[in-house]
Amino acid sequence: MRKPQSMKALEELGRVRLSENFFMRDFLHSEIASFYGIPNIPDDPDLAIAAGRRLCEECLEPLRARFGRISIRSAFRSVEVNQFGNEHDLNCGRNETNFAGHIWDRRDATGGMGATACVIVHALIPYYEATGRWEALAWWIHDHLPYDDLEFFPRFAAVNINWREHRRGRIYSFIPPRRGLLTKRGQENFEGTHEGEYAEWLAGL
Repeated sequence: MRKPQSMKALEELGRVRLSENFFMRDFLHSEIASFYGIPNIPDDPDLAIAAGRRLCEECLEPLRARFGRISIRSAFRSVEVNQFGNEHDLNCGRNETNFAGHIWDRRDATGGMGATACVIVHALIPYYEATGRWEALAWWIHDHLPYDDLEFFPRFAAVNINWREHRRGRIYSFIPPRRGLLTKRGQENFEGTHEGEYAEWLAGL
């Protein structure tokens, strides 16, 4: 598929079904793009679709199947949107660090494809608000899904879920008081099951 050059072509891109419950259109909205009038359109739609399908099928669909509704907070960014966001302190990393991340239509330094979506898991919100324990979702994802990287944020414990061909495995939090690294490949707590970390949350669902 060529990069859309018309509204109709963009409409067709949005209608591409990535998985049972997700379409490409679900991932194209960007407040930066809307407010500043920067088109959020992939230069390489085929690569963006391929990466998005893996993210949806392997991470988002299983998450939705287990916990119900999830809201997409931020997902695909064009290189132009991401660069603008980075240069204007709008919570976007450098383009190079977002290739195969929020920038789905660029491969990373290893040549691998990938995709990131920031999502809110609605079933976690009451438990998180009562306990502050975002780790319950982190460890459940760690035990059940082939994620590459997770980043948690304070508002509703929203999480960047990254799927990537060459999986690294890392969980990081921006939520106080436990800001920083939760685990990564090679750490002692990376291996094994972590059921005790999310048993209380699951029991209350």
